[in-house]
Amino acid sequence: MTATLFTNVRVIDGTGEAPFAAEVLVKGNRIAQIARNGAAIDAPEAETVDGGGSTLMPGLTDAHAHLSFLNAERLEDLTSLSAEAHALETAKVARLVLDHGYTSMFSGSSARTHTDIAIRDAINAGDIPGPRLLAATRQMTVTGGFGDIGRNGAYAVVLNGADAFRDACRQAARDGVDIFKIVPSAARRGADPLAEDTAMTDAEVAAVCEVARQRGRRVSAHARSADAVKMCLRHGVDMIYHATLADDEAKDMLEAAKDRIFVAPAMGLPYSRLRDAESYGVATDEYTHARATKEIETVSATMAELHRRGVRVLPGGDYGFKWNPHGKNARDLSMFVECFGFTSLEAIRAATQWGGQLMGPGLGLGHELGQVREGYLADLLLVDGDPSQEIEILQHRERLLAIMKDGAFHKPPPREPLVRRQAAE
Repeated sequence: MTATLFTNVRVIDGTGEAPFAAEVLVKGNRIAQIARNGAAIDAPEAETVDGGGSTLMPGLTDAHAHLSFLNAERLEDLTSLSAEAHALETAKVARLVLDHGYTSMFSGSSARTHTDIAIRDAINAGDIPGPRLLAATRQMTVTGGFGDIGRNGAYAVVLNGADAFRDACRQAARDGVDIFKIVPSAARRGADPLAEDTAMTDAEVAAVCEVARQRGRRVSAHARSADAVKMCLRHGVDMIYHATLADDEAKDMLEAAKDRIFVAPAMGLPYSRLRDAESYGVATDEYTHARATKEIETVSATMAELHRRGVRVLPGGDYGFKWNPHGKNARDLSMFVECFGFTSLEAIRAATQWGGQLMGPGLGLGHELGQVREGYLADLLLVDGDPSQEIEILQHRERLLAIMKDGAFHKPPPREPLVRRQAAE
């Protein structure tokens, strides 16, 4: 059994508690021992990594990942490649996000029916490098709903009626997906740029959740309208994306379900649309600008309130579009601090401990992921600096001195000795 001993490190354990100086021993793919308060671990068989006072923390989780969205400008372009080329490019993205410290990905939908499944299985087999991945369906929408762009082979599948959704979910379960992705709400263009219809029916959402319970799958939902959020909560959806227009009743229901439900605002798209689109050569018309501006304001207030109520709000920002490309994912943590009022440690907790809680059931795990804790899986980052003081550090790939997934180094620590400074008590 391989063993690695991290010495002279400052540990962020993922629980939101303050960093502490420690030594950490990894045996096989598990964290075997943690020694605090200047205590030393005796492990002569282990490879020793002297952290030089750097930070050891859990790997990150993206709760709304689209590995097969290849930085296209338009929804219509998401499936412009052949299926074979698309799979190869998606494999490159899987490696890229792992290079940036993301050791787990909860898919927000696949651009093609089997792409997520194929990439997940290749990662699990060790054929390609990538994060732990829970694979999703293409997003399932209704006629006229969000994602119905009227083209065969598009990234969404259009269904109508409970039986159609039930049949599609059964086929997806047979194919091997982990997550059924549905789209209960759809934008309504009008005077209010955030206006949303609730496009799916109770019966359709109930049918999806029924199959999920029968087949041990998860359900995620693009739910912006208040009625869509409440519909998802009534029927047992696991992950609610956006929750943009959640009213007081919806917030009360989310709080009541806080031990079961997860919310990911996925605000990367509007945030980057206002800040970065021009630099990527993407035009933003007046309506899109108004919608993005109001969405940032509305979602920020809603997520701050849900966080105060104890609802698990997770990072994951719809990366995979031209102006919001893969590799920028850790910007979400800074956004949680800037826009939602999280502390840096709370943002890290959302991407680590809570990310592990989101991933665990789909991976067949209990509470074994997302913390630096004895007995937990060794998905770890060695970071140059202290993200609890400078959350922006996590956006810089070069500040990740080492990346470990499942007890093995994806990125080994530098061969030359790290700058020695005593890890802070």
